[in-house]
Amino acid sequence: MGMIERIFGFVFGSSSSALRDTVEVFRENAEAGAGRSAEIQKQAMSQLGAEFAMPRLGWFDRFMDGLNRLPRPALALGTLGLFVSAMVHPLWFAERMQGIALVPEPLWWLLGVIVSFYFGARHQVKAQDFQRDIAASMIRVPQMIENVQALEKMRFVNGPVAQTGHDAALETASLAPQENPALIAWQAARR
Repeated sequence: MGMIERIFGFVFGSSSSALRDTVEVFRENAEAGAGRSAEIQKQAMSQLGAEFAMPRLGWFDRFMDGLNRLPRPALALGTLGLFVSAMVHPLWFAERMQGIALVPEPLWWLLGVIVSFYFGARHQVKAQDFQRDIAASMIRVPQMIENVQALEKMRFVNGPVAQTGHDAALETASLAPQENPALIAWQAARR
C-alpha cells in the first residue's frame, strides 16, 4: 500500500488540494466558473441599470425610445403579413413581387447595408441571395397562374351540371329532378 501511496503522491502531490489543482489543469472549476459568470451578469445588469437611471423627461426622449423599438416588430409582422397575403390572394402578391424584382441591384445593396447596420452582423450576401430567390419565385408565376385557373375550373358552384353548351332546353332538362329506381325499390322493400 505504501508504494501505491508514494506513486500517487509523486503524480498528484502529497497535499489534499494537489489532486484538485491537477484536475483544474484539464477541467474548469465549476464553482469558480459560476462565480465569474455571476460577476459578469452583475456588471452587465448594473451597466444596463445605469443607462436607464436618468429619467426621460422630454417628449422627444420618449418619442425616440418608441421609434427605436418599432423596426424589429414592424419587419417581423410585415413578413408574416406577406405570407398571409401570398396565401389569401396569390395573384395580388405575385404582382407586388414582380415590382420588387424590378428594383435595381444597387438599391438592394443600399437596403442591405442599412438593415445590416441596424441589426448588426448581417452580410451583404444575404440581401443579394434574397433578390435571387425573389427572381426565382417570379419565374414560377406563369405556372402558378395556370394552377389557380385550373383550381377555379374545379370550383363547385351549383352542383354537378351537364355540359349543355348554349342549349337552354337541354340545360333545363338536365336540372329537372328524376326518379331514382334504387330508392323506389328500397322504399318498396321496407313496406
